[in-house]
Amino acid sequence: MSFIWPPMLLALALIPIGIVLYRVMGGRRRRRLATYGGPGLAPEAGRGAARLRSRIPAALLLGGLVVTTVGLARPQAVVNLPREEGMVILAFDVSASMSATDLAPTRMAAAIAAAKDFVAREPASVSIGVVAFSDSGVSVQTPTTDQATVSAAIDRLAPQKGTSVAQGILASLNVIAVAEAGPWVDYYTNQTPAPTPTPTPVPAGTHAPAVIVLLTDGENNESPDPAAAAQTAANQGVRIYTVGIGSAAGTNLNLNGFLVHTQLDEAALQQISQITGGTYYGATDAQQLRAIYDNLDTKLVLQPEMTELTAIFAGIGGLLLLAAALTSLRWLGRLP
Repeated sequence: MSFIWPPMLLALALIPIGIVLYRVMGGRRRRRLATYGGPGLAPEAGRGAARLRSRIPAALLLGGLVVTTVGLARPQAVVNLPREEGMVILAFDVSASMSATDLAPTRMAAAIAAAKDFVAREPASVSIGVVAFSDSGVSVQTPTTDQATVSAAIDRLAPQKGTSVAQGILASLNVIAVAEAGPWVDYYTNQTPAPTPTPTPVPAGTHAPAVIVLLTDGENNESPDPAAAAQTAANQGVRIYTVGIGSAAGTNLNLNGFLVHTQLDEAALQQISQITGGTYYGATDAQQLRAIYDNLDTKLVLQPEMTELTAIFAGIGGLLLLAAALTSLRWLGRLP
């Protein structure tokens, strides 16, 4: 334990002086009572009970003064506080099919609105990153607890080209690795570095602090294979929650003069979530899409933090002083 105002501890030296004065005044009071035939003439058994009752308020008063004085020095200590912690990577499909209107007003607009609502409701201790993918995957926002920055990054998303779900997964895994190991993992000065060892596969979902939320219609038309990318995530213990944007019936979309039919591929998204130990959610409307985020779990951990304990000491000290006053009035008919 440490103190913000340690000089206040010098006030503890005044307490022994107060004890001496209290005993002197108590002796005088007993002598006066004995002179006038007070409790000093009571039987021996009664004297023992009276002596104990007179000492309890004094002990409570002493304890209250010590605790309160220590509290004035503003004590602080490292305390393990429970807090929600983790990392959520929002991986957005920004392919051209996300401009379809089978999820009003468009798939992309509904996904953006729900994601921003999710960011606003997350605890400040949870880091959120944003990845966008079409025919390639790119980190739009590195994981941060700054919710305004994350929302601004989401607002910048817009439909682009084709769809490579695997690129979105791999880009998200890279963001997680860099965020947890530090940006220096991308650089080296040794011109002949040792090859990076292949990570040993771990049980699905064991990488509890980080999850990927994959928001897509699942229509993959670019390599590599999404199932292989999902297996890579599973080998690292990272869960992927897949969120299907759109409807199974689909809709027609005009792309550069060509009429293209686009529809939700639920089977592919269910496979990805199953491989990684995550969950698949189908969003048929904007309200349901918002409800999906309520089921995403972050990790509750005990985080050591330096915490000021002044309020605790003040509360305990006040209770002891109050108990001293009440017991003294009850047993002695006066304040201590």
